[in-house]
Amino acid sequence: MEHDLLEKVKSPDDIKSMSLKELEILCEEIRKTLVNTASVTGGHLASNLGVVELTVALHKVFNSPCDKLIFDVGHQCYTHKILTGRFDKFHTLRQEDGISGFLRPAESEHDVFVSGHASTSISVACGFCTASILSGENNHVISIIGDGSFTGGMAYEALNNAGNLHNLIVILNHNEMSISKNVGSFARYITKLRTRPIYMNAKSRLERFLDHVPIIGKKTKKFLITSKSKVKNIVLGTNFFTDLGFIYYGPIDGHNLKELINVFEQIKNSKGPFLLNITTTKGKGYEHAEENPGAFHGVNKFDVETGNPDCCDKNCFSTVFGQELTKLAYNDKKICAITAAMKYGTGLQYFSPVHKNRFFDVGIAEQHAVTFAGGLAKGGYTPVFAVYSSFLQRGYDQIIHDIAIDGQKVVFAVDRAGVVPSDGETHQGIFDTAFLSNIPNVTIYSPSSYKELEIYLHKAIYDTKALSFVRYPRGKEPEYTIKNPAAEDFTMQKNNGDILLITYGRLYSNVYKASLMLKEDNIKTDIMKLNKITPLNNKAIKTAAQYKHIYFYEEGIKTGGIGEHFLYKLNLAKYKNGFTLTGIDDEFIPVAEVDSILKKLKLDANGIYRQIKNNK
Repeated sequence: MEHDLLEKVKSPDDIKSMSLKELEILCEEIRKTLVNTASVTGGHLASNLGVVELTVALHKVFNSPCDKLIFDVGHQCYTHKILTGRFDKFHTLRQEDGISGFLRPAESEHDVFVSGHASTSISVACGFCTASILSGENNHVISIIGDGSFTGGMAYEALNNAGNLHNLIVILNHNEMSISKNVGSFARYITKLRTRPIYMNAKSRLERFLDHVPIIGKKTKKFLITSKSKVKNIVLGTNFFTDLGFIYYGPIDGHNLKELINVFEQIKNSKGPFLLNITTTKGKGYEHAEENPGAFHGVNKFDVETGNPDCCDKNCFSTVFGQELTKLAYNDKKICAITAAMKYGTGLQYFSPVHKNRFFDVGIAEQHAVTFAGGLAKGGYTPVFAVYSSFLQRGYDQIIHDIAIDGQKVVFAVDRAGVVPSDGETHQGIFDTAFLSNIPNVTIYSPSSYKELEIYLHKAIYDTKALSFVRYPRGKEPEYTIKNPAAEDFTMQKNNGDILLITYGRLYSNVYKASLMLKEDNIKTDIMKLNKITPLNNKAIKTAAQYKHIYFYEEGIKTGGIGEHFLYKLNLAKYKNGFTLTGIDDEFIPVAEVDSILKKLKLDANGIYRQIKNNK
């Protein structure tokens, strides 16, 4: 049977009595499950294939949930989910009412902390370690963090405060990848540690020698491996981690179960903190993912045999943005593109090869990316930072302090704005309109079609004096768009109605469709589509104030959103008629397809239609 051993695993306790051979077979079954499931549901495949043996070894030696396993980002947690009683539900991965693709405490006691964004796990682990020490408990806290997440500054902030936590184990999963190839000096440093023959040979020769020394050999070996003393530093040398107070061990083959288990058993009864440098291959065990780990980091459905995807992402907003920015940069040598380790996700794979010296991947470091953009702008260039809406949250202070206050001209291309499928609460782009629209002198454009994206990207670069944002959704152009759009702050469609429907972005398609349905019931509605949502155009306010009733629809959080700003402006204009705002209440949006989410929020065409018809 394909899952003979896996079907017996209902909790981590079920693998503790398995032999090494059985565990190796179990790893094979897990890999088949990962590939087959991701081929149907999509998901983060390559990163999870790389940590199968590592996760099995961790659960073999340690005792979750008493011992805390904290997977950074969550891109590495699928095997953990399978081993902690969720194999029977694994086929529902990233589906509505199914199991999450990230760690979720509400889902299992073994998921001890929410994950979704990078570089957080060591900080979380420090908190758990401190709580354990204060409570007099004797458990281990293990942070599993990829070298890609080590490009984020938060990881270093945590390391700086972790040197005295004896129950902390940091596992650096080194595969030289985040989503694309890792960048920066520290990535090169880790690679140097991984491949440095002097260190590896000296350590292995010393261990072999001590294994043959009677009585004291094995004790001395353990002392040298786990000691922070100067003796170890003299024999094996120091590195960045030992200088911070960690007991460093590695490199360790992350696909050698026996070696992993031995090391974990060895340090389990010793005092740390430990930093284990474990080397893995991203995509391990699936040929197509090993050959192209970047393409198989986050996948849609694909054919297992060929590795070919069921759908092509060439027709999407991200691609249109990347291609248009590339085209503009041919004629404008001041345009620079910035990404925080998301070249492929944001469409900048078109820009990077043809404008190499003006393309900057700063790693998973959104805070640095924003302030770096400010420095570029001050130096006379036009930086365009392409970033997901949910990741832009990480650079909010820098947007205000380093860009807005001094009026720097920086353009932000805000990808994945609005609701997104599959990834759930941590990746929903529903907050950016609220937290950006409150910043003084900011301009926000919200195109609803590919053509409008090109138009408003051009306006942001050439017609907007200071800080600007162009926000657009994930995926393809919606069904209904404005034909032959002009570069206007808002667009009116009049049907001689006394009801006005106002919206912006992708949601225009649903509003327009609802208006057609209402027309069949002899309910005439006019539509105002906002293209520039901050600052609001005064003419738009005056135009809206003439209507008997206004319905405002937005694919974002209502509190502090554009609808509330519009209502405030209407009140200043002495508007006394009806105003109904439909958006997202104070809630986080779980995993579901976009159409399903919008239907639940009553932001689909039928929901809009029924709301207006029932109010007539």
